[in-house]
Amino acid sequence: MPDTRPPLRNEAVALAYTAGEAAPRVVAKGKGVVAREILERAREAGVFVHESPELVALLMQVDLDARIPPQLYVAVAELLAWLYRLEQGAEAGAAPVARDLPESLRPRPSSAEP
Repeated sequence: MPDTRPPLRNEAVALAYTAGEAAPRVVAKGKGVVAREILERAREAGVFVHESPELVALLMQVDLDARIPPQLYVAVAELLAWLYRLEQGAEAGAAPVARDLPESLRPRPSSAEP
């Protein structure tokens, strides 16, 4: 029987942000099996999963439970704003598409896609 699970991800980082906090925090990060578990739990919880290898590489350098550094504020803020519009659009019927994101934050096509 073929394995139908998604391919093993190399790295994953989970952020959490609550209004009023100074900046989002890194609440989980890992490589290999840990990365896959982070992604599976996020999907099970209905949390949006965004793939940006460049942003993940930078976030992997942030300590666990630490706030993201000011150098990443703009990139993360653009992603959070896009996600907010996505959520609002889902309710209103007109969600933004990935091309609304800066090039560096756009999801990469998986190797399985043509």
